[in-house]
Amino acid sequence: MKFIQTNKAPSAIGPYSQATVVNGMVYTSGQIALTPEGTDELLSESVGVQAVRVLENLKAVLEEAESSMDSVVKTTIFLADMDSFAVVNEVYEKAFGAHKPARSTVAVKTLPKNALVEIDAIALVNDYSF
Repeated sequence: MKFIQTNKAPSAIGPYSQATVVNGMVYTSGQIALTPEGTDELLSESVGVQAVRVLENLKAVLEEAESSMDSVVKTTIFLADMDSFAVVNEVYEKAFGAHKPARSTVAVKTLPKNALVEIDAIALVNDYSF
């Protein structure tokens, strides 16, 4: 088991790693719209802007784990308001392009730091083969 930490994504805000790699799979922790520079403030109050930052953070964590967005098998999206679904879908589709991993989207009461969106992922390590 390998724990992942990169300074290209925000540090964990609790007692957990940004991701864990085990048996050729990467399991990321949920990413919110904090910046890698370590500020404790969310990037924006816009769900679209937050979603872009979240996916950039997710990409950085995956790359540190020797994976990529194209190796993602499944994501889970947590939304503070399901009315944000369409906006987040647009940002998500741009980030993943033709790659369409399985996905769940869940509305939650609150997210850390009162974020509007949080996303985690499960991915293959790029050189792993079954």
